[in-house]
Amino acid sequence: MRLAWSKIVGVLFLALVWACNKKQPDITNLQAPLTPYVLDVPTYFPKLNIPDNNPLTVEGIELGRRLYYDTILSNNGKSCSSCHVPNESFSASGVNSLPHINLGFNTNFLWNGKVSGSVEDIMLFEVKDFFNTDINKVNNSTLYADLFKRVYDVDEITHYDLAKALSQFIRVMVSQNSRFDKFVKHQIDLTEPELRGFNIFNSEKGDCFHCHSLGLFSDNRFHNIGIDSLFSGVNLGRYTITGLQSDIGLFKSPTLRNIELTAPYMHDGRFSTLEDVIEHYNSGVKHSSTLDPIMTKSSKQFGLQLTEQDKQDLIAFLKSLTDTTFTKNPLFVIQ
Repeated sequence: MRLAWSKIVGVLFLALVWACNKKQPDITNLQAPLTPYVLDVPTYFPKLNIPDNNPLTVEGIELGRRLYYDTILSNNGKSCSSCHVPNESFSASGVNSLPHINLGFNTNFLWNGKVSGSVEDIMLFEVKDFFNTDINKVNNSTLYADLFKRVYDVDEITHYDLAKALSQFIRVMVSQNSRFDKFVKHQIDLTEPELRGFNIFNSEKGDCFHCHSLGLFSDNRFHNIGIDSLFSGVNLGRYTITGLQSDIGLFKSPTLRNIELTAPYMHDGRFSTLEDVIEHYNSGVKHSSTLDPIMTKSSKQFGLQLTEQDKQDLIAFLKSLTDTTFTKNPLFVIQ
């Protein structure tokens, strides 16, 4: 009788232990909450759209920054930073890449707009198509396996996960502390040449503001600005994506922020200096069937007819858009 009772007690004890273990969470798998990151942007910037499934966090931004500088993304020893160099405002003269400045506010990407949509879309293109990232190599990294589990709670990393992490980093790469920004915020006064240049830029005299609207200094659209009259190859521009005759010779308006640091200029780097660029608008516009109407107005008058002083003032204003706190921000660079 005692033996039978002992067996019953033993069974009940094991059942109780099993039930308790089932109800209790495995504390080794619990993660501390991620740290939300609030991005402060000027009121004269457009709204920054952040997907619900990829909110900004301190941990996610750091993961994206690590990936940005890591050659693990490529198969040839290159990283994002190879073509987007910090001291060149995250562009690179060797390949004339568009700078990674305020990219989170854009919906069209690359010179010809090959990718449109969100930052996640362009980052997915970068890792999947441009880099052709070996996702197995990333999954075999204990470091990245742990970090992606921490940030996105995934057991197997995908190209889209890489894109999401990179997007967090790209979104916080905001330039908003140039002399011009400080002027707008009533913190400083522009010099007389800068102010005269701003008036040229922001009036019909220079006509710059139509394609380089204040704030981002890009309208995120495509224009034929008359650098060619005949087109072939890469110079066909947006036409290579859409196939529309009306898109021949059209390219995305680049941001003018930190333009002083991103020479050479245009999609093919044909202009070496800001002086060359301004002289193009002043006297070098070439006619074609898709020339932007804004350029047509100026070219019918044989260019902008700027004086030498006007040109110097305009360059002074453009240089007021330089933001070295952006290029040296410890959040963006690897020390």
